[in-house]
Amino acid sequence: MSRRILDADDDDPILSMVNIIDIFLVIIVILFIIIMNNPVNPLNSDDVTIVKNAGQENMEIIIKKGKKMERYKSSQQMGEGSGIKAGITYRMDDGNLIYVPEDESKAANNTN
Repeated sequence: MSRRILDADDDDPILSMVNIIDIFLVIIVILFIIIMNNPVNPLNSDDVTIVKNAGQENMEIIIKKGKKMERYKSSQQMGEGSGIKAGITYRMDDGNLIYVPEDESKAANNTN
């Protein structure tokens, strides 16, 4: 019968813990990379606008400018305001939108 001689390293519980710690370190690095690539990351200085659930009742718009972040939630009410007609937008057959500004003299006549 051949008997295997156990090395001192074979039953060392510290080696198992080192392997588990290595796995956790890899997971932490992966999570850190995911957080850094998130567009609303507070450490990122880019300006970002995100529309969540577009066109639905629970639509939300998140605007991040530098370190300032604003949230707007849909209220299901029609917006109001005042202003003048600035031009006309046409949708072409291929789906492109073309904006044609209105002549300023016509716009001035429309307000009187």
